[in-house]
Amino acid sequence: MQTVILPYGQLLLAVEALKSGEIVAFPTETVYGLGANAWDGAACLKIFEAKGRPADNPLIVHVLDEAGLLELTAGPLPDCARKLVAAFWPGPLTVVLEADRKVPAAVRGSLPTVAVRSPSHPVARRLIELLGAPVAAPSANRSGRPSPTRAQDVLEDLNGRLPYIIDGGDSPVGVESTIVDCSGGAPVLLRPGFIGRDVLQKVLGEPVLLAGKNTAHKAPGMKYTHYAPQAPVIWINMKDEQRTLQALDVLRKEYSRLALLAPESWQFYRTQAFRGIGQDVNAVAHGLFAGFRELDRTHPDAIAVVWQAEEGGVGLAVANRLGKAASRQVTE
Repeated sequence: MQTVILPYGQLLLAVEALKSGEIVAFPTETVYGLGANAWDGAACLKIFEAKGRPADNPLIVHVLDEAGLLELTAGPLPDCARKLVAAFWPGPLTVVLEADRKVPAAVRGSLPTVAVRSPSHPVARRLIELLGAPVAAPSANRSGRPSPTRAQDVLEDLNGRLPYIIDGGDSPVGVESTIVDCSGGAPVLLRPGFIGRDVLQKVLGEPVLLAGKNTAHKAPGMKYTHYAPQAPVIWINMKDEQRTLQALDVLRKEYSRLALLAPESWQFYRTQAFRGIGQDVNAVAHGLFAGFRELDRTHPDAIAVVWQAEEGGVGLAVANRLGKAASRQVTE
């Protein structure tokens, strides 16, 4: 199969492919998604085949609004979901609820729940509108690889595995959506994202629990290794600059071709390749996956990431992605 990158003006070609049971990649405000008609179980299985994704890893379904959510879920909307939808949709927030029986098992990962969000990206919204159906879509990358934030990233991973990639430019957020489980009693943050836990708690007026080791795997990003480039990642999670320098010196002796992903203030440090990711956490979230991919293309022995973890807001999402991508972490 030949994979073609489509400009937005040729969106109808992608819509027709979805209607015929094919999969296509499209931009969202978080990362690029690999989509299929969510009501078509056979089409959704093609997503798993293209990505090499485990069958028990559920997909996120993309809808336009609350009406689309209600078509996918069972029973009345819980207060938790109703408040979150009102506050953050359309946007980078996914809710997990009890699924309607007609939602294909492939979409749910054979679970009784379904994960749903409403994207704000105009291309994603137009795609759903023209299809006239919800779109099931995980990130458009090979399973375990860094999520794609540009059309070229998708082509790099999935060339020949799908007919079309819709080019919508860089994804503005750069990390996947925040996922909150509203299917039980208290709300549970299953995956941190751009919308922080503190903001969620303010909107809900109650504590949001953090997923633990024994939390059921109801959402993507919980059970399997994710976000890693081909080169091993070493995360230097320190505040002290002198100790960070010492850690980098040790790594440079261990890896002769060491690449560095760090704030621009670290450009002075000599490595095989350097990629800046900004000085604030929002810039890091936006550039993390693109940085992994760019440095990977230089064929390093390892990629060192210099960033001190932040607990609030999107900082939790950045720490989550780095923690899952890194083969080891160096701390004070």
